Amino acid sequence: MRHTLPVAPQFYVTAPQPCPYLEGRMERKLFTALQGEQAERLNDALSKQGFRRSQNVLYRPSCAECSACLSARIRVADFTPSRGQRRVLRRNRALSCRATSPWATEEQYALFRAYLDSRHADGGMADMDLFEFAAMVEETPVRTRLIEYADPAAAGDARQGLTAVCLTDVLDDGLSMVYSFFDPVREADSLGTYVILDHVRIARELGLPFVYLGYWVPGSPKMGYKARFSALEVYRGGQWQPMGDPAGYRADMHPLSVDPIAEQVARISLPDTRPTRGQIEGHRLGPAHGPARGRTL
Repeated sequence: MRHTLPVAPQFYVTAPQPCPYLEGRMERKLFTALQGEQAERLNDALSKQGFRRSQNVLYRPSCAECSACLSARIRVADFTPSRGQRRVLRRNRALSCRATSPWATEEQYALFRAYLDSRHADGGMADMDLFEFAAMVEETPVRTRLIEYADPAAAGDARQGLTAVCLTDVLDDGLSMVYSFFDPVREADSLGTYVILDHVRIARELGLPFVYLGYWVPGSPKMGYKARFSALEVYRGGQWQPMGDPAGYRADMHPLSVDPIAEQVARISLPDTRPTRGQIEGHRLGPAHGPARGRTL
C-alpha cells in the first residue's frame, strides 16, 4: 500500500508483524526513504513529528488498532538527574568519551555481539553479522556520529577497553540516539542510563535543546527505564507534551484509536525543499569536546 503527498517524499506502510514490545499484538510502520540533498532537513522535520531513522529510512509506528508507542525526548535545559542517576554518573566517571565518524570496527561489533547475545538473543537483530552491522552504522545520509565510551583500565583487552557505543544523529534541535549498546558484564554500572545522561551533557554543551530517546511504550518492561528521566516529553496527538505521571498512560487497543493512514500522511509537515545557504556550503565537523556554544560534533 502506498500513500503520497503532493510533493516528495512518498510514504509507505509495512505489512503487520509481531510487536517486539507488547505480547500478542501486531505492529505496522509508516515509513519513507531518506535520500538526496534534502535528507538532513527531512530528518530534522520528521524527527520533530515522532519519526525515527534506521539507515536510509525514516519510520513511525502506525499500528491498525494500537497507539501505545510514543516518541520521547528530554528537555535539556530543564533536566535534573535523580539521586540514582547521580550515582550512575559517579560510577562511570572514569570512562572516556570520543565522537567519531560513523565507521564500523571489529571492536564495536564484538561489543555489539556480546550485548545482543546477552540482552536480545531472540530479537530481530540477533542474527546480524559484521557486514549488516557495518551497514547499520555506515549507511546514513545525514549528520551522524558514533559516540564511543572506553575504560582506560581495560585498554589492553580484545575490545581495547570499549565499553559502550551510541549511534547518534545530530539534528538541528537536538541529539537523536539511534541505537546504543554496551558491555553486558557491567550491568551493575547502568551503562544504558549513563549513555543517556552523557548525551544530555553533550547536548547542553552544544546548545541543543533536546535529546531524542526513541519510543517509550507503557506496559513494556523493555522501555520502562526511559520514564525515569526528568523533563521528559512525549509526542502525542500531533504535539509534544510533558509526560507527567507514567502510570497515567495505558496500552489499550481500540479500532478507533488510530487515524487512517491517508489522514496521518496528510498531516505530516514537510520542510521547504529550497536549499539553504548552510546546505550549499556544508557542515563543519569538529572534535568531541569544545566550548559550550558554537561547538561542532
